Amino acid sequence: MAVQLDDAGDKTAPQTGKGGAPPARRSPRSPARRSPHPLARRSPHPPARRSPHPPARRAPYLLLLPALLATAVLLGWPMARNILLSFQNLNMKELIQHLTDWRGTGNYQEILGSEQFWRVTLRTIVFTAVNVALIMVLGVLIGLLLARLGKKMRLTLSLALVLAWAMPVIAATTVFQWLFDSRYGVVNWLLDRLGWDAMAHYDWVGTQLSTFFVITVLIVWQSLPFVALNLYAATTTIPKELYEAARMDGAGTWKVFTCVTFPFLKPFFLATTFLEIIWVFKAFPQIFAINEGGPDRLTETLPIYAFTEGVGNLHFGMGAAISLLTIVVLLAMTAYYLRLTLKQEQQEENEL
Repeated sequence: MAVQLDDAGDKTAPQTGKGGAPPARRSPRSPARRSPHPLARRSPHPPARRSPHPPARRAPYLLLLPALLATAVLLGWPMARNILLSFQNLNMKELIQHLTDWRGTGNYQEILGSEQFWRVTLRTIVFTAVNVALIMVLGVLIGLLLARLGKKMRLTLSLALVLAWAMPVIAATTVFQWLFDSRYGVVNWLLDRLGWDAMAHYDWVGTQLSTFFVITVLIVWQSLPFVALNLYAATTTIPKELYEAARMDGAGTWKVFTCVTFPFLKPFFLATTFLEIIWVFKAFPQIFAINEGGPDRLTETLPIYAFTEGVGNLHFGMGAAISLLTIVVLLAMTAYYLRLTLKQEQQEENEL
């Protein structure tokens, strides 16, 4: 009897599943399988595989490496040498004897304390502002004219603009020197024929205003093709439905420009104005070839001033310091312009 009780105690009670069904047997080798969660289904988009060739990601950087090295050699090294020269007293004596006379910040103190530097800086800023305003206004008008002309007239005007843009700077400057020559210039001859006898032998480079007038005409003439052709190309991206809707609402030419063209091409205007500021500010060959900053150095801008002090007067350290200050002034102008544009864009976003 005791044996039977012991045998009964050794046996385990049978386990039953839900509803009294016997539990399923599990293989001792295979792990328990769990039913997949209804939300954990297989994604229709398989996970992205890693590239089997990691060096392929470095290919763009390797392709950029030659250009970066060339930029560092052709621009970085001269800039570093210029910075070192700006802290030296380098004249013809030191240059011939290979002497290094460190002056510290003496060049910068002398320049910043000079009235001539601030006078030239103000003149350069005003000169840049006037030229950029004329370039943008006239360039926009010519670009809009290209958009309205027929195919033949548009092609003719575009070819004329491209030829003006392709002419070398010195060649164009020489042509303008001939045009405004006091004795044999076409401009004086034409004004004389129109009844202005006093302009028969007028010296266009004899005064400050007349010299700046010739330089401004030259620079504006050289810059117009860039603005006009780019504006015409940008207008082709504006949907024609916008113009048709504006005209149906009774909008005139000026209203169409301010409500359709200008808002749509605002990034173009900002970028082009920024580029023209840089291009006009650093203009050197036009001013120097016309009259070398004369008369009496009254048409000197900062690039001409740096060249005159550095190469003309053989004060190379002083010229290097002026050139670096010119870059600083240009960066300050562009930073101020970009700040205004970003602030205006932020205000427009807040209004929307």
